[in-house]
Amino acid sequence: MSWYKKLKQYFPVEEMKSEEHMETLLKEKSDVYYKDESDNHVLMYAEFDSFIFIDYVYVSTNARGQGLGHQLIEKMKAKEKPIILEVEPVDYDDTDTAKRLHFYQREGFKHAQSIGYTRRSLATNEPTPMEILYWSPEDATEEEIYEQMKQMYEEIHTYKDSEFYGKSYQPVEEVLTLDEDRNANDILKDLKRS
Repeated sequence: MSWYKKLKQYFPVEEMKSEEHMETLLKEKSDVYYKDESDNHVLMYAEFDSFIFIDYVYVSTNARGQGLGHQLIEKMKAKEKPIILEVEPVDYDDTDTAKRLHFYQREGFKHAQSIGYTRRSLATNEPTPMEILYWSPEDATEEEIYEQMKQMYEEIHTYKDSEFYGKSYQPVEEVLTLDEDRNANDILKDLKRS
């Protein structure tokens, strides 16, 4: 099965980029956008001068629980830059969301509670709220993470979007907000113990 099919089977349609979009990023943004894959995993990420954005990470079901996810994150941490990723809010009816959050919690990620992030899916036209998690070797501030997310959104998520989808994603100002008083619970601290 191709790397794209693995991702498409695992991630919700509203979170998936098209295969053409991802192939173009790999080709035209090859200095920034990367694919790391084996039979048991696919890791898509963007590495900028001052941070890394994990776009997608997939570990096959038969390889889960063997430390592969940890090894992939350690490989990213070894670059000594903040690591940022998007996660869907915890859904207790979907045990995978809680498992993913537990994984990132164990890996030392923090929830950027002051960053609001909702973008309209071009696939479903529905607003898709996401939460931002980050790990930093030197305690980056949420303001720094916010600025890095804006850069990533404009350079990766919206790269040639109207060409691939026939319409554009919303401008970054509509999608990302920074609000110290945002009333968001820490999704990692609020995880139910399992």
